[in-house]
Amino acid sequence: MEITAGGLLEVRITPADVGKRVSVRRVERGSSGAPAYTDAVGVLTSWDEGVLTITQKNGKSVRIAESSLVAGKVVPPAPARRRGPAASFEELSRVTARSWQPLESEPLGEWTLRAAAGFTRRANSVLPLGDPGIPLDDALARVTSWYAQRGLPAYVQAATGAVGTQELLIAELERRGWAAEVSADVRIGALAPVGDVDAPAAEAVRLTRTPDEAWLGRYGKVRDPEVARRMLVEGPSVWFAALPGGRAIGRCVVDGRWAGFAAVTVDPAHRREGLATAVMAALARRALEEGASAAWLQVETDNPTARALYDGLGFATHHSYHHYRAAA
Repeated sequence: MEITAGGLLEVRITPADVGKRVSVRRVERGSSGAPAYTDAVGVLTSWDEGVLTITQKNGKSVRIAESSLVAGKVVPPAPARRRGPAASFEELSRVTARSWQPLESEPLGEWTLRAAAGFTRRANSVLPLGDPGIPLDDALARVTSWYAQRGLPAYVQAATGAVGTQELLIAELERRGWAAEVSADVRIGALAPVGDVDAPAAEAVRLTRTPDEAWLGRYGKVRDPEVARRMLVEGPSVWFAALPGGRAIGRCVVDGRWAGFAAVTVDPAHRREGLATAVMAALARRALEEGASAAWLQVETDNPTARALYDGLGFATHHSYHHYRAAA
């Protein structure tokens, strides 16, 4: 990173820039006394009593003493993708939410409280797209109470890394002791290349509108099959894919121009046979028939195998999201 003015490093940010994306450089002295420079890029989420907090794309916050700054400037959002679909954070968030619907929901201003008897964090967390309509502490108290009444931990799903994401909310949650437990990337790409991929096993993929016991068994995250089945079938146009013998499964929700992939799971005995690609190709072809042109999926940050698969299919990260759990 270079921040220069006439060849000199310069700090060009102030507390008035809270809420903006910034790039900063700080200096620290090592044990030898030599200066060590560290860079950070993210949203400036606070500047209080001589300390800056920058929330990075991965959801982690960095605290920096104002006295250690040697350079800083406001920077534009990360460059838009040059290929594939374009989407705003709000559009994509609403599409992804429609594809993974809870059994029960309740509005809190522009937030949505969601519950599904504990089946997945996504369906059992707050989706905070906007203002809750009441002070934040009151909103979080309402959230905690609402989930406690259902015997569930309170989670807020908050995003980073794109225009309009929720770094400021994340900083406020962290100040109140909420902690991130799971992080994932939302990736997008063109749909046609997924359908066009050379995957001979795709011809054997069976597509249905409901998951059977074998599908749920392969998915492996199901404690109550009835709850899972009720939730999984909800969506604009839902398809379930399976290869004979339960070797691989997947789910796709077609919603206008978007096709959302989820639950792509392969029998460990049949990994590295191209079966995940085959399942996705079969689902993509059906989605193309229904008029979709863009694709999205979510992948946890600690799943390198899946990330490599999606890299090969042309998916790129749009933003990241994190599930914050209320302090005990």
